[in-house]
Amino acid sequence: MTSTAPDERLSEPDKNLLEAVAGGFPAAIDDLGSLVKIPGIAWPAFDQTQLERSADRVAELARATGLFDDVRIERAPVADGDGSELGQPAVLGLRRAKPGYPTVMLYAHHDVQPPGSDELWETPPFEPTVKDGRIYARGAADDKAGIMTHIASLRALAETVGSDELGIGIVLFVEGEEEYGSRSFVPFLEAHLDEMRSDVIVVADSSNLDENTPAVTVSLRGNAKFHLTVTTLDHASHSGMFGGAVPDATMAAIKLLATLWDENGSVAVEGLSSYEGATPEYTEETLRDETGLLDGVSPAGDGDILGRIWNKPTVTVTGADLTSVEAASNTLSPSSTFVLSCRVAPGQSSQAAYDALEAHLRAHAPFGARLEFTDIDLGDSVLVDTNGWAITELRGALADGYGVPAVDYGVGGSIPFISDLVEKFEGAQVLVTGVEDPHSRAHSPNESLHIDTFRHAIRSEALLLARINRADHS
Repeated sequence: MTSTAPDERLSEPDKNLLEAVAGGFPAAIDDLGSLVKIPGIAWPAFDQTQLERSADRVAELARATGLFDDVRIERAPVADGDGSELGQPAVLGLRRAKPGYPTVMLYAHHDVQPPGSDELWETPPFEPTVKDGRIYARGAADDKAGIMTHIASLRALAETVGSDELGIGIVLFVEGEEEYGSRSFVPFLEAHLDEMRSDVIVVADSSNLDENTPAVTVSLRGNAKFHLTVTTLDHASHSGMFGGAVPDATMAAIKLLATLWDENGSVAVEGLSSYEGATPEYTEETLRDETGLLDGVSPAGDGDILGRIWNKPTVTVTGADLTSVEAASNTLSPSSTFVLSCRVAPGQSSQAAYDALEAHLRAHAPFGARLEFTDIDLGDSVLVDTNGWAITELRGALADGYGVPAVDYGVGGSIPFISDLVEKFEGAQVLVTGVEDPHSRAHSPNESLHIDTFRHAIRSEALLLARINRADHS
């Protein structure tokens, strides 16, 4: 779907709004390109001044809308520290609501994932390239398009409603370290709790069912990530002299890790729960198309495919410290370390999931191998309340913005800070949307943004904000 003509069924104000979106879309594309060119990565190994550049640019874009009373860049101490280490720069824009109007928070993040190996990219990762209706670049989808969805929607609102007539309050919150764990997220909220307090929170950091079908994210899995070190020896030994009698750490670890899954690849850890949630039809052919699953390689797990992705736990080994192939010798390894990432089913706490994993691993350690658990990182799952007036407005805005009805959507990934928003802003209605689609390849080489999805996301958010502004809030 590529039409930008306003639907004749829409009200005159909505038609004018969508015409403003269409007129401003080329500028939104240009500004997205300027943001993507800034390689703002929160990992300490990368140039941190790029995050400052990125925050400065977002702040400039926010000020230029003319809708905010105040736009500033601030940092907060990282959680669980002594207060001396500050997190990455976040942009905070504030517009006070007129009496009787609600306040809407618009969230996104301006940091991006590291690009990875340049050899795996078909185009330069920080040079936005348009090809086959998509923009290829790191951060094009996750989440600089989320930022520009907010900015472009506000521009259309300013053009058609005007700052003087706009009643709703707006909080623009664009953090700079979501990909690095949002380490200062909670301290930032606590430091600005009163001025950020909102009735509706729009999180633009999720995905859609496909390029043409918008989604309202109603569930997200949590995460429990940790490092597991398996040790069997106090020093390395000759594998020929002692192999067969002495269990090396890598062999013990392989046997141990294999107990985490059953023969079908489903997680086999007592105490990890699943969630019973409805899923739309999704075929194995679609899975293969969207993931690159090779011919002859079977999907893992049991049950309907989206249920496995949205509603069941997973355990993935995402890293390992082992002797490299180039440095391999005939040696029994004394110790091996692995990174385990568990996605936690909606409704289960990440602490309970981690406890179940640790208990399982300790109970199944072969040969009495010693286990050490470090670098534990937990984030809770989210189940969105679908009964509020704001989500009804969102569904209508998405249907009119995309031209097709929205579906309720579960996300296999995790956005742990949403549970922090729910806790800190009690009573706020949280709306999780996004501009990604199954082919966006967020976090991977050749990340891309579907241009029409971006257009429709802006149309939808502009309609949502305008309709909240027009609604009777008495």
